[in-house]
Amino acid sequence: MSARRTADETRDLIRTTALHLFRERGFDATTMRAVAQEAGVAVGNAYHHFASKDDLVQEVYLEVNREHAARARTALATGGDLTSRLRATWHAGLDAFGPYRRFGVESIGVAIRPGSAASPFSASSVPSADLSRAIFREVVDGASPAVPAHLRADLPELLWLAQLGVVVAWVHDTTPDQRRVRALVDGAAPLVGRLVGLARLPVARGVAEDALRLLAAVRP
Repeated sequence: MSARRTADETRDLIRTTALHLFRERGFDATTMRAVAQEAGVAVGNAYHHFASKDDLVQEVYLEVNREHAARARTALATGGDLTSRLRATWHAGLDAFGPYRRFGVESIGVAIRPGSAASPFSASSVPSADLSRAIFREVVDGASPAVPAHLRADLPELLWLAQLGVVVAWVHDTTPDQRRVRALVDGAAPLVGRLVGLARLPVARGVAEDALRLLAAVRP
């Protein structure tokens, strides 16, 4: 007779099963019932551990952001200027998101809906959003030459918002291996690097500070 699973083991089984189905079947076909059947548990048991499909979506967000962080930190360990660190981090994100492409394509409409629990700006998404923000904090803090002091506090937030734009571009990119969005990353990273470099000049400092104040005013 097999040992009875603990509650934590059952929850982890449901979670890993959902992640597998989201990767293989996409967002639409991965229902709570499908997850329960694949995991070999009662539907009620699945709902006991995850109140809704939205809760399982949050597990995807956490999974991809943890993978993104691991990949990015490997690249960031070698140092580098802001441009190289940002480029490597954005590419690391695309690599981490890759297995969930079908999920991303099907779920984008839900994720951008105002008030949706699957939105990256929702209260439910705070843990995964904080993981992503922390990556860009490391990008900024470890850059050499150093990012100007007056930009260091708010630039990671701006880069995180840009990361969301990269994800939207990735979802809509139908080129092989999403070459278009990777070209976008390769072009955008040095642009950001140059703009930050210009902010070291007194004549450009006011413009940079105005941009950051605008960001703070519209931040969700």
